[in-house]
Amino acid sequence: MANKNLFKYFKTSPEIIRLAVMFYVRYPLSYRQVEDILHERGIDICHETVRFWVGRFGLKFAGEIRKKRAGHHSNWQWHLDEVFVKISGERFYLWRAVDHEGEVLECYVSKRRDRHAARKFLIKTMRKHGSPKIITTDKLASYCAAFREIGVAERQLCGGRTNNRCENSHLPFRRRERAMQKFKNCATLQRFTSLHSQIYNHFNHERHLENRQTYKEKRCAALSEWFQLCAS
Repeated sequence: MANKNLFKYFKTSPEIIRLAVMFYVRYPLSYRQVEDILHERGIDICHETVRFWVGRFGLKFAGEIRKKRAGHHSNWQWHLDEVFVKISGERFYLWRAVDHEGEVLECYVSKRRDRHAARKFLIKTMRKHGSPKIITTDKLASYCAAFREIGVAERQLCGGRTNNRCENSHLPFRRRERAMQKFKNCATLQRFTSLHSQIYNHFNHERHLENRQTYKEKRCAALSEWFQLCAS
């Protein structure tokens, strides 16, 4: 059975839609800034159209990226960390798990930073991605308690700068958060972080570890794959 064409009833070409979604999610731009950039390229659309495209196609693009990258991450060492995010004056916590190569495995939003939240986040991640040999965390006591309950306490590693890999993975999200002028509710935060993390994985080539020629080849391959997402 042929795949359903997601762009069937849209007058705008799929390439322009993919380009607009990529600009908004990948870079810290507003809807109006994306509108201006596309206008300079001869594409006349409204910023509300960009908003609609991101909401309509963003998660579908992220889901296809997730399927294509399934099983390609490393289970040798995971890094777990959490940051606080304020929504309407109320504090929430965004938990993130990445592997030792910087691949974002899972994002989870919770209202608390206790043992129950850490346990739920870890179980959710392990069900989707398997069990790692080493789990690197900061010195938050909730991790220790959650690991003891699950039975992986001997795999925990913490202290010093061992968790910088995960802390650095929060930086693109923080830049995006400032551009969006924060979030309206918890569901919006969870939805956007899931979308943002997959697109970040797709375009993350660890430029500092590659020579110029290899980086250019990977960049071209990533762009080519992006413009084929959800193609019927």
